[in-house]
Parts: sequence; structure tokens; C-alpha cells
Amino acid sequence: MNDPSIDELVEDLYLKQEHHVRPVRPVTEATLRAACDAGLIVLTGGHPAATESGLEAGKCIVRRHRLAECLLKDVLQVTGEEAEEDACTFEHILRSGLEDKICTLLGHPLTCPDGHPIPRGNCCLKAANDKVQEVGALCDGRAGQSGVVAYLSTRDNREIQKLMAMGILPGSDIRLTRLFPSYIFTIGQSQFTVDRALAEKIFVHWQT
Repeated sequence: MNDPSIDELVEDLYLKQEHHVRPVRPVTEATLRAACDAGLIVLTGGHPAATESGLEAGKCIVRRHRLAECLLKDVLQVTGEEAEEDACTFEHILRSGLEDKICTLLGHPLTCPDGHPIPRGNCCLKAANDKVQEVGALCDGRAGQSGVVAYLSTRDNREIQKLMAMGILPGSDIRLTRLFPSYIFTIGQSQFTVDRALAEKIFVHWQT
């Protein structure tokens, strides 16, 4: 969807179902007609009700909004009304798939900074499957073992910024060279050292 008014309508209908009490913001007849034509809502007694497709679309918008809140508040330290306004903008402009990259970067958070649940995405399901298979923390790797960074398991903006400055991002190749007294690893041609507390936050898809 490219129409923010339709986005807001299906978002409100999804939140109404989630909270059971949230009212739907006033919408124009043109928006209602467009949403009906797109198969996102049906009108019952003049009131909009989301179809299955509409609820799925609303869930995706809520997911983008809450992930944007995590990024803005936890990493970029944007606060107050400014964070909420920017998150509202993000939910409309994030292209499909980009929210999964943000989610992976943030370690697949379960809730937004306000405590509301973040709907799961395909990347979260893949991460859950990977945990059962061959994804583990850097501190659990073997000296000489190589892999690809899967995600960062932290919401601390200082830790995220420190790791990003080292080039530790999802998809980066990493090689663990030493475990004691600190964890030494290479990213590209650069070598870095971290303590166990930080090594526990770096999850790697290890090569077998």
C-alpha cells in the first residue's frame, strides 16, 4: 500500500483487535472505498471491519512502527513526541524487507520501548530455527572458527553503536581467533577484542 490514509485505517483496525478498545480514527469515504476495492475491509452497518488481508496488512504496519520505535529510542536516542512522529513516518516509508534487516540488527526484539508486542516476521522465525541448529554466541565459538554474524542480542544503544563501529553487522563475515583472556576476532582485515559480556551479545551463524 502507498496511501497513508489506508495504512492508518488498517493499522487502527488491527490495533482495535489487539487491544479490543482502540477506536478507529475518522476516515473519508474515498479512503473507505479504496480500502474496500483493495479487499482490505468490508463495511458492516457503515462501519469498517478488516478482512484477513486487511489484518495482515495492519499487522505489518504495526510491526514497522514498533521496530522504528526501537531503532529511534534505543539506538538513536530520539525521545518524546519526536520519536513517535518519526516512527509514524517510518511505518509508511519502510520498504518491504527493510524492517526485517532492522529487526535482525536489533536482535529480534519481542516488545517496543512502550512494552507492546512486536509482531513476528519471517526473520524472527528463521532466527528461532537457527538457534536450534547452528547459531550461537561468539563466546561459545571455537578458536579458528568462522561464520557470519546473524544478529546482535542487545537493546543497549552504547553496545550497538560500539559493535557497529567495529563493523559487526548482520551478514558480516567473522573469524574467532582467541578465547582467552579476551575474545579476539577478525572482521575483514581488522582485528578486534571484546570481553565476555559483549561476546555474549554477538550471535554468529557458524560454519560447520
